[in-house]
Amino acid sequence: MNEAPSESELDWVLILAPFRKDADYIAASLREQNLVVRHSQAEEGFVHSLSLSPGVIIITHEALNPPVVATIAGHLASQPDWSEVPIIILLEKSAPLARIRGQLERFWPSARLLFHTRPIARLELVNSVQTNLLVRLRQKQVRDAIEREVELRLELNHRIKNILASVTSIFQMTRRGASSAEELAADFTGRLQALSNVHTAVFEAGGEEVSLSSVIAMTVAPYNTEGLSRINFNGPDVFISRTSATTIALCLHELTTNAIKYGALSQKDGIVDVTWSISAEVSPVFSLNWTETGGPAVAEPTRQGYGTKYVRSALASLFGAAPAITFAPAGLTCHAVGPLERLQQ
Repeated sequence: MNEAPSESELDWVLILAPFRKDADYIAASLREQNLVVRHSQAEEGFVHSLSLSPGVIIITHEALNPPVVATIAGHLASQPDWSEVPIIILLEKSAPLARIRGQLERFWPSARLLFHTRPIARLELVNSVQTNLLVRLRQKQVRDAIEREVELRLELNHRIKNILASVTSIFQMTRRGASSAEELAADFTGRLQALSNVHTAVFEAGGEEVSLSSVIAMTVAPYNTEGLSRINFNGPDVFISRTSATTIALCLHELTTNAIKYGALSQKDGIVDVTWSISAEVSPVFSLNWTETGGPAVAEPTRQGYGTKYVRSALASLFGAAPAITFAPAGLTCHAVGPLERLQQ
């Protein structure tokens, strides 16, 4: 069930009634219902108020002179496509309704015209104004929905371009490091899967931020079977940006691939521990650690492969400082540290 709109959501009313105390009477009736009203007996004040874009216009028959009609016509012509301004015309009993309606519809084709004969009961006028304020509110809600849809389309287009750029980059770097078509296919598929896992985590989180624990869990899940965890992870849950999550997931994938080929995961008893911590300082520092144990003795390679290059470069960009990658005999370690706020931007 839809809730009634609050007073602050409803637009305001502009009144032009130059004779007697009509403007004061109409304004008082509407203000009793807590509606916001501007009223004028002079055309100069009306023109100024019209420039402030009222939600509903009330105008009496005697105010419909050529300058006023032309001024309102100019205002209506400047309205966006979604806008159909309600204009309530208060006519004398003897007024030729059909002729006036025809003339105003020609001058004001984009207006929502409503005609009432005076004297009009206060309740009838108030109900008419409130109904048309709701119409105006619905118009603005449609406008907001259209604008949001446009924003979403632009954002989707931007994200798709970024994803395609990432896929192209991953393929080119994987191709340069592959020694065979089979190795290229296997490595490229694995890297795409890591990228896919992050996008899944972000989608399920329903926003621009995602839980680091969920990102790591998805990234290492293919390497942990029921009852046997080859990659253990532990640390305080923290939300980081989608970009940071993507970077960390791809870096963990590269470290995992290296561990499967040469490190701890190449041995049945080898394991990896992924831990992270956050300092208790005013400006928290985030630390991420990768530690391999139980694998073959490690020696520093004579050349730096694609995976190591990527991890160094990506983590340096993310944390603001290059990670410490150590090829210790007991197992490779990777330690990255930097301000937590960088991961949340």
